Amino acid sequence: MDLEFSPEEIAFRDEVRAFIAESYPQELRGKQDEGDDLTKEDFLSWHRVLAKKGWIAPAWPVEYGGPGWTATQRYIWSEETARADCIRIMPFGITMVGPVIYTFGTAEQKARFLPRILSGEDWWCQGYSEPGAGSDLASLRTRAVLTDDGQHYIVNGQKTWTTMAQHADWGFFLVRTNPDAKQQEGISFLLIDMKTPGITVRPIITLGGEHEVNEVFLEDVKVPVGNRIHEENKGWTCAKFLLAHERAGIAGVAASKRGIEKIRDIAMTEMDGDKPLLADPFYRRKVAELEMDLTALEFTELRTLANEAAGKDAGAAANVLKIKGSEIQQRITELVLEAAGHYGAPYFRGFGEGDNEHPIGPEWANRAAPSYYNMRKTTIYGGSNEVQRNIIAKMVLGL
Repeated sequence: MDLEFSPEEIAFRDEVRAFIAESYPQELRGKQDEGDDLTKEDFLSWHRVLAKKGWIAPAWPVEYGGPGWTATQRYIWSEETARADCIRIMPFGITMVGPVIYTFGTAEQKARFLPRILSGEDWWCQGYSEPGAGSDLASLRTRAVLTDDGQHYIVNGQKTWTTMAQHADWGFFLVRTNPDAKQQEGISFLLIDMKTPGITVRPIITLGGEHEVNEVFLEDVKVPVGNRIHEENKGWTCAKFLLAHERAGIAGVAASKRGIEKIRDIAMTEMDGDKPLLADPFYRRKVAELEMDLTALEFTELRTLANEAAGKDAGAAANVLKIKGSEIQQRITELVLEAAGHYGAPYFRGFGEGDNEHPIGPEWANRAAPSYYNMRKTTIYGGSNEVQRNIIAKMVLGL
């Protein structure tokens, strides 16, 4: 594995840096610096800039609108966007359902959905988890029954923890179409217009005071059969394919590297008595251990990219990246909260009259507790880390 960039790759890195410096929306930078909540339009403003450039879907094949980048170029892109503190692109359309559609969809489905995913015209959400069917996803109960004419499904059930469903135009849902088959064999993958009658979205306010996740109720929702991806009762194939993409993306190596840089900056300026916090040997040891673990994770990601470039299967690497990447993200927020001290007392926004009057302490500390709470989810979504370890044991150890 060659760790040195070629001259062409260095030129690409410089091009990316220049593009971000010139094109990243300045109004976003202002909001991020102030710690303001980002709106749907904020996310779409950066999405549209990248779509116009042709860089919105780094991993998509050229024939479907991707830029044709190598694995190394995609790695450079993630590094540079993290370095510049760019907001992330919502993954549900670009990273999740888009690849499912161009891999398993019909020509008509590709022509209908892919251009609108690329342009940002359609905002997507993911209807997987249910009450009682999270990590054990195959036990889902949401039912889809064919109408007598065989042209539609009637869907009834409930999904939960549905991220950004309050903004979604479309959702991709796992539904049970054969209740008599084995769990994984009776599931189908449906694309559902979120404006369809019978869909109710209710907010779930998180511990950080944010409206990020929702409950989604489906009551006699009528969905055309033409919105089913792949064959009926073969949705588990799509689900596994999508989860592999999601897990690899959860690693977030580049963002975590930027997070550790920020921790070092904080710990060099935040005082512990008459010395900087980073002078404390216990805190410095935690930062050093975190950096070593992240370096190991980065090398694992680089090996995965090298194998991908050589046409080799990633195997259990995506599961390893998900486990370690999510744990490192949690540890970063723990160290920021520890540095914040009493300034890390939760500052709730979004509860109306229950809001605190105003935040106190340095600006970076205002989001320390909400970020810490929010990141508790990373070891659960995309398949809990306990389940990932079982998968690794089966794939690698044959247990």
